[in-house]
Amino acid sequence: MADGRVAGGVDRTDATTVPHRGAVTVCVILAVVMQALDTTIANVALPYIQGSVAASQDQINWVLTSYIVAAAIMTPPSGWLAGRFGRKRVLLASVAGFTVASMLCGMAQSLTEIVLFRILQGLFGAALVPLAQSILLDIYPPQQRGSAMALFGMSVMVGPILGPVIGGWLTDNFSWRWVFYINLPIGIVAFLGISAFVSETARSAFTRLDWFGFATLSIAIAALQLFLDRGEQLDWFSSGEIQLEALVMAVSFYLFLAHTFTARNSFVDASLFRDRNFAVGMVFIFVVGITYLASLALMTPYLQSLMGYPVVTAGLVMGPRGIGTMLAMMVVGRLIGRVDTRALLAIGLLMTAWAMWDMTGWTPDVSQSTIVTTGMIQGAGLGFLFVPLTTVTFSTLAPERRPAGTGLYNLSRNVGSSVGISIVAALLTENVQANHADIAGYVSPFNRLLQVPAIAQSWSPWTAAGRAALDSEITRQATIIAYVDDFWLLMVLALVAIPLVFLLRKGAAEGGGAVVVD
Repeated sequence: MADGRVAGGVDRTDATTVPHRGAVTVCVILAVVMQALDTTIANVALPYIQGSVAASQDQINWVLTSYIVAAAIMTPPSGWLAGRFGRKRVLLASVAGFTVASMLCGMAQSLTEIVLFRILQGLFGAALVPLAQSILLDIYPPQQRGSAMALFGMSVMVGPILGPVIGGWLTDNFSWRWVFYINLPIGIVAFLGISAFVSETARSAFTRLDWFGFATLSIAIAALQLFLDRGEQLDWFSSGEIQLEALVMAVSFYLFLAHTFTARNSFVDASLFRDRNFAVGMVFIFVVGITYLASLALMTPYLQSLMGYPVVTAGLVMGPRGIGTMLAMMVVGRLIGRVDTRALLAIGLLMTAWAMWDMTGWTPDVSQSTIVTTGMIQGAGLGFLFVPLTTVTFSTLAPERRPAGTGLYNLSRNVGSSVGISIVAALLTENVQANHADIAGYVSPFNRLLQVPAIAQSWSPWTAAGRAALDSEITRQATIIAYVDDFWLLMVLALVAIPLVFLLRKGAAEGGGAVVVD
């Protein structure tokens, strides 16, 4: 990023003399946990939010994608903000803004309101993870940074573990609004702690941001998200709105690319992509973002709407995938440096693909043990991808260029997540309609199955009640097939990404060098 290469205005003082190191660690970890929780805590509450704000299945996914897109847009300039205004000030503003936006989300009365407030959440929360990470890197000496980054990684993974469980319990015992209100006590403690214990960094009035590059990239990402979210509802290019969004996206992205490759100090340092590992890693993390969060967005309505699980049960059976991720990360931490990182990545993709393949055989009668086991395998696949991918992506990148690289890396992951959620939601809606039409074609007076007394009594096409019951069952079957189609797509995507492993090369970091992880 333009002038974001200074690692957010960090003063690299002697880490062995940092006062209140433990208190600083607790405070910044709390901020990370608060942000990580909100990535998944709202998932299990989506059906309840949907009913409260009268939204359709594809519209309610805006609650997820709006947050991720806003975070994606504001992550890259977080380093510039910290350098210009001071890291502590930016962190405090982020915590306060995130907490207030969370309260507004809980008080929202319409879909428009909750989406707008979720955008605010994403805008303020974007800086929490990179700034917290940079603080931990600064306050610990080199020999302890590995442990600090392991703790940081654990705090990031608390979201997938505790988010569905806490969200389900709060929704069941109070209401869906409490999945946002829970951030108030966490935010207050984090704000007071950061105010008391975190030191401010030097500010530079001469720090510049490439506003043109930032604006064109932001507009391109926003237009892409609107295009994907609205396309299925408006019948894609038959709608003038969709045509306009596609045009804005294409023009903005073209201007961004042209500016990036011609400007002296562009928002994105194009020379980063000359590093093969970094370029391939950007594609990899995009795929990881799609496969992981998109599958989470599918699981919530599957468990609650199709299988009829109470919200707490849905949260409990989804939680173990986070445990699988954490356990895999602990194993991988010991294997890096001993096992070829590319082999670990291949294992992670194969585990992800296997989990998706198993889910293509699911029906609403699938057992809880199968859901938990498959979820843990998918989570373990992410664990085999997360740390090795970060390691190999930055292993051949010069240390002074890593802050700019991590901003782009976060951006790619967030955009992948939002795009993946939008695509699977659009395909789910479209395929339900197509499958319903195909199955309904077999409903006729000449179908002998409908003449069987037991079936004719419940699904008689000659009575209004029978036709309603029959249509409901056809919709249910069409929805099951649509979910299977989405799971197949995610499985194929994981398999297609495997050849990327062979484009990576070993770097110095694989031998145990320090790497800035996401």
